[in-house]
Amino acid sequence: MILPILTAAAFAVLSLASPVRAHEGHDHGAPPPAVSAQTAPRAEAQSTLFELVAVARGASLEMHLDRFDTNEPVVGATIEVETPAGPATAVVDGDVYRLDAAWAQEPGSYDLIATVTSGTDIDFLTATLTIPEPAAPIVAASSGWLVGSALATEMQEALSVDLRDRLSRNDPALLAVGAIGFALGLLAMAMFRRKAIVAVGAAAGLVLLFGGSIAVAQELSGASGVAVRDVAQRLPDGSVFVPKPSQRILAIRTLMTVASEHRRSVEMPGRVIPDPNASGYVQASIAGRLSPPPGGFPRLGARVEAGDVLAFVTSPIQTIDQSDLRQRLSELDQAISIAEQRVRRSETLVKSGTVAQTTLDETRIELEGLRDRRLAIEQVQVKPEPLVAPVSGVVAASSAIVGQMAESNAVVFHIVDPARLWVEALAYGSSGSFRAASAEGEDGRSLSLKFEGSGFADTSQALPVHFSVEGETRGLRPGQMLTVLGETEAAETGIALPRTSVLRGSNGQDIVYIHSGAERFEPKEVRVLPLDGEQVLVAAGIEAGNRVVTAGAELLNQIR
Repeated sequence: MILPILTAAAFAVLSLASPVRAHEGHDHGAPPPAVSAQTAPRAEAQSTLFELVAVARGASLEMHLDRFDTNEPVVGATIEVETPAGPATAVVDGDVYRLDAAWAQEPGSYDLIATVTSGTDIDFLTATLTIPEPAAPIVAASSGWLVGSALATEMQEALSVDLRDRLSRNDPALLAVGAIGFALGLLAMAMFRRKAIVAVGAAAGLVLLFGGSIAVAQELSGASGVAVRDVAQRLPDGSVFVPKPSQRILAIRTLMTVASEHRRSVEMPGRVIPDPNASGYVQASIAGRLSPPPGGFPRLGARVEAGDVLAFVTSPIQTIDQSDLRQRLSELDQAISIAEQRVRRSETLVKSGTVAQTTLDETRIELEGLRDRRLAIEQVQVKPEPLVAPVSGVVAASSAIVGQMAESNAVVFHIVDPARLWVEALAYGSSGSFRAASAEGEDGRSLSLKFEGSGFADTSQALPVHFSVEGETRGLRPGQMLTVLGETEAAETGIALPRTSVLRGSNGQDIVYIHSGAERFEPKEVRVLPLDGEQVLVAAGIEAGNRVVTAGAELLNQIR
């Protein structure tokens, strides 16, 4: 007795939970569409100059106009459209063009011919806009208690086909079936406890109650139709759908690829060094005590000119040297006194004619020599050695302190001209000869380099290569690390793309995004080689004539 009752209740629930399909002699309408977010009806057209997307928004037509090659929005253009209602001119609304289109509210296929004028560019674009039929509402079954074998078969097929879709949409009917199943389980337990009559009545009431609610839910879901939402989304095939308004927000830009011959580049580690012809060290030739010039020692970063006195070094005199100097001074003083007396005597004898004039002249010369020797010895004790800037530039390093004892050959100052800097790179497995080169810093700044020469001796299995920095050197400092790309003599054919176009895919492979449609982007795996500081060379994966995303590719890759 209990089993037939439960079976009948279960069949009643299933019949109410599923939309009844037509069978012989009956017509219950078209099967309901999936309740999901869909895009508005749209049409697109392309030419060599422009790309146009028209979106139906009720009684209005919204149009987006971009450059075909770069995907840059075209603002301020004139768009004249041949519509089913006759010719019309779009109204400019910022970067969007709008057109009254009452005819777009009726289902059908409409051919549009647009004449676009932007500056000196004039083009004609054709597109077909298809307005689909409105979704048919779901008709709930009015009676499902007694079904024939054919109807049962159709219901079973409908359940197997519709189950996955309805589960993904959180169908209220299926939720109600789950609740009823739980209630039936409780009723079955009550029946086994000798409460069959009450349980059967409760089961019948629940079935009728939920059957009515399911019918109402199905009717409401059918009346609601399909939600129209233009949102960026990743499609099942891996491509990305991005509406034009979203492309404007993400600032998506593209580049038409062209295959050409490019010089192969070698990537090398490098660092900034001073130009050896525009930098120098200031060293003390003798050991002594440092003292500042008038105005003090130059500070770090101070500008100096070649020949400027930066410091003085006063050599200390040892005790034994001082005793020797005093002795030599005494001997010189004695010799000077004797020479002075000889000069006076010779002058008297010359007047009397006893001594020749040449003897007097020789005595005077000897006296002057003795006096010069004494003056030189006195200056050794008091005259310091000036330290002079060898080149013009700025003080890059300084170790000068008042009273400091500087050793002989010690570097006191390092002078560097910041406008003349070089880059030293290490070339591994290369000949060391380059046509041109560029460098990229930690901040992404690109520098143009000129090849100056390379060494013949290996340094850690690499050849040292020197480049001079061309152009602006502001922000560079000696010792700063760089990534150097040297252009070799070897040439390869491929497609040059900005480095921002190449992304790392989920599988670790390099990918780029191809602009395959007005609002569709497809990822393509590529093989790239280094080209220069801003570009890479695509050796395989894409062909010439494709539109590759150059700006906003990272944002496209994050769309799910």
